[in-house]
Amino acid sequence: MKTDPHPRTYDELRAEISARHAGLSRRLQQIAEYALEHPNDMALETVAVIAERADVHPSSLIRFGNAFGYDGFSDMQRVFRSRLVDRLPSYSERIKTLRSAAAEDGAGNALDHFAEAGIRALEHLRDETRPESLEAAIDILAAAEIVHVAAQRRAFPVAAYLAYALSHLDRRAHLLDSIGGMLAEQVHTMAPGDALIAVSYKPYAPETLKVAQAARDAGIPIVAITDNPLSPLAPLAEISFEVEEAQVQDFRSLTASMCLAMSLVVGLGQRLAAADPRQRGIG
Repeated sequence: MKTDPHPRTYDELRAEISARHAGLSRRLQQIAEYALEHPNDMALETVAVIAERADVHPSSLIRFGNAFGYDGFSDMQRVFRSRLVDRLPSYSERIKTLRSAAAEDGAGNALDHFAEAGIRALEHLRDETRPESLEAAIDILAAAEIVHVAAQRRAFPVAAYLAYALSHLDRRAHLLDSIGGMLAEQVHTMAPGDALIAVSYKPYAPETLKVAQAARDAGIPIVAITDNPLSPLAPLAEISFEVEEAQVQDFRSLTASMCLAMSLVVGLGQRLAAADPRQRGIG
């Protein structure tokens, strides 16, 4: 069944796909996930190519477009293409090129490939992160009595840095590190008036999701750093940042995530310094 009117901008379409994802059929959910992870492919590739990469029948793409009120897939594709107007060449395509080059050149040029991929990831972060989202996240952190930070495995360095840096702003920061299997006890220290920063990427650490759900149940505002608008962290958070990290072959960096974390800390420091000039800087 068509929706009326259909989303006219990419941001509207992305929000609509995220909101309706759970109610779609399994096949349309599969396309939705591919579309949000590969918006450049959705904008530039043919129906046949997208269907093959998403592992669906081409007719399913037409049904996907119709489900969101479009007259077929081509009508929806124009919205994805509008996202690329006046942009640099496709981030995803450039990363694919880097992967191929890394495979051909061997380990000797690994630094060059990771540096170049990191540059592209930072450009993407700058293009996709809205200043108003940063300001809203800083509002939450500035108002919190204690800022709790949760992450596991690959995302843990981001959380460790945030806890360290926040402490240098004279903010009470608590790293929920699950050391000694004490995560449940650490979660119980969260209270109304606090805030949580939760960091997780696919395959999404269940420990971090449990912390975020507990915070949501307690009415504690959450700032999420994740990788996809369909991330299970996104609907739990007041503010969610979707970071597309650099990847060369099967190795993913944290370049963009660390840049975002630093931006939040520095922005918070500037906010606090404006309110109280005695606030210290970050060590």
